[in-house]
Amino acid sequence: MGRGRHAGYDEQRETILARAAELFARHGYQGTSMNQVAEACGLSKATLYHYYRDKYALLVSIADGHVTRLRAIVDDAVAGEATPQGQMRALVRRLVEEYASAQHEHRVLTEDVKFLAPEDRDRILGKEREVVAGFARVVAALRPDLKEAAMSKPLTMLLFGMVNWMFTWMKPEGRLAYDDMAPVVSDLFLGGLEKVKAPLRTAALD
Repeated sequence: MGRGRHAGYDEQRETILARAAELFARHGYQGTSMNQVAEACGLSKATLYHYYRDKYALLVSIADGHVTRLRAIVDDAVAGEATPQGQMRALVRRLVEEYASAQHEHRVLTEDVKFLAPEDRDRILGKEREVVAGFARVVAALRPDLKEAAMSKPLTMLLFGMVNWMFTWMKPEGRLAYDDMAPVVSDLFLGGLEKVKAPLRTAALD
């Protein structure tokens, strides 16, 4: 009988993925070595190889894990709300929450997917398309009159444009937190600029 995994095995795997994602995001997939990943994790290279056979396996796990979580977010958010408006607000809130803690993984997904083998790239991009389609279905329910103009996907991509790169300008020490921005994005998307309300936390600072 083979030896079972030790109690902290899964936790260590997640730590390795988080450190590798940070390094890939900062230096690029090609600019990062397994030695750097091992050092960032405080592990020997031999121990690192016990968890992941090579750098490519890390890339696949980071990208696939991130997009799989996004797909689950879409399913859960839609199932948990009865109206398209409620679904959209839940989708935006959950997406912003995920990106707040997965900035490095998101950058890897968007910038390093080109290094994946075709079969892995197709699988992961297929899941990404499912995420987009989930949002687009809610957009179509909100504006069924735009169906003939095929506007659901373009509107969805505009929404992603507001959310996907928020981490490039949001500052941890700034006045706005990710929790503040989710309702702002929803208000702007659903009602336009006149419907946007100042977050309570920032209004209290004035």
